Amino acid sequence: MQFLARWFSLFGLLLLSACSSAPTSTYAPKLGQSGKDVMWLPTRDELVTQMLTVAQVSPEDEVVDLGAGDGKIAIAAARQFGARAWGIEYNKDLAALAQRNAEKAGVAGRVRIVQGDIFKEDFSRASVVTLYLLEELNEQLRPTLLGMRPGTRVVSNTFGMGDWEPDQVIRVGSNTGYFWKVPAQVAGQWSVHGLDRRGPVRLALTQRYQRVGGTLAGGSALGHMAQPLLGVRIDGADLHFSFVKEDGQLQAVQVRVQGGTMSGEWVAPYGMLEGQPEVVKVSAQRLGN
Repeated sequence: MQFLARWFSLFGLLLLSACSSAPTSTYAPKLGQSGKDVMWLPTRDELVTQMLTVAQVSPEDEVVDLGAGDGKIAIAAARQFGARAWGIEYNKDLAALAQRNAEKAGVAGRVRIVQGDIFKEDFSRASVVTLYLLEELNEQLRPTLLGMRPGTRVVSNTFGMGDWEPDQVIRVGSNTGYFWKVPAQVAGQWSVHGLDRRGPVRLALTQRYQRVGGTLAGGSALGHMAQPLLGVRIDGADLHFSFVKEDGQLQAVQVRVQGGTMSGEWVAPYGMLEGQPEVVKVSAQRLGN
């Protein structure tokens, strides 16, 4: 009898264990269910495709989906665009479901879903970041996103980034998404060689996210006077601007920013192909405060 009692006790434990594990393998999320900071709502397939298309996702990219849910976006990035993708999901049951979905879709070799906190996980190596979070959470993530490698692409379903205006608004039927490209940080003073044959000139830049303005000062080519830059724009790590030379001609410049240095050359204004300027290299170093 003692043996039978122990057997039934063991059987009961095994049965309870099986019951407790069953919901994990058969878990199905409910629309609107509460999560850590948001409720779960899947992104529509058409918007997923358009968001990843606008972000120009390719097989060379590593995509991270913050708040991965059932894994839809990470799976689409791998299956439709050939990218490597991973997702961060706080709910362990959703994370497990997302990984199973990746296996069913045949992309488990390129998709990894982890159970974790998006504010603690390190996703700095990603080249594309996707989000479907509330705007206040996006704003909390904004400093992290702006600190990522210049040119990193960010796409969000429905919610913006506060006063960081998007580079593009994505509309698919009644659904809206937003696209940003992380800009290089260029605000400050720079010493630039190549704009005046007699020596360096001073470039002063101001910046608010991807909006950049500034002035050039010094050098005979500038008439020894400060003048505002024209047509300034920054595209990831590429800075474009124009200025008026002393002879009244408009000169356009394109440089690539790498930390405290820039390098590039003169280019034809507004991308004109006729009358290409002579090849003149431009380089710059950031000056201390």
